[in-house]
Amino acid sequence: MSLRFVLDPELTPDLRTRIVALWVDVTNAGGAVGFVAPVTADHVRTIADPTLAGIADGPDRLLVGYDGDRLVAMAIFTDPRFHLKTHLRVLTRVMVHPDTQGRGLGEALMREAERVGRVLGLAALHVTVRDGLGLDRFYRRLGYREVGRWPAALRVGPGDDRDEILMWLGLTPDPTG
Repeated sequence: MSLRFVLDPELTPDLRTRIVALWVDVTNAGGAVGFVAPVTADHVRTIADPTLAGIADGPDRLLVGYDGDRLVAMAIFTDPRFHLKTHLRVLTRVMVHPDTQGRGLGEALMREAERVGRVLGLAALHVTVRDGLGLDRFYRRLGYREVGRWPAALRVGPGDDRDEILMWLGLTPDPTG
């Protein structure tokens, strides 16, 4: 399966519905994308609506991946909204549909995000990762390095606090910009 990537697609009502459905499916399969399973579309919309507004009306950029006409992957280039950080973006809501896992689509999505970051002239990409899921190993394989942790920052359940791992990928010879 190869993906067709689109940067900044028109956020039609249909695409918004597909994004929410992807987000629900990823979360309910155990994905670390801002919620803990189980969730419904109504739960996800509480975050999806303002997130998509930051794309439609703001500085954020959406990268989506399609298998044919089916939305199977996405990531958001989130602007830090701070004038001293215009040279970097935070990749948020990085998702690949659970029924496509193990086919290299996550790597393809992240490689495309890296390519887009370079085209946009960014110095670096940053991601945060929920500890305890092995996601940091995935990002390390792609060249990201751990640059810090927020201890017990994510409460995923009673008595289950997880570190939030901060990871960084330099895109220029001098990643400090």
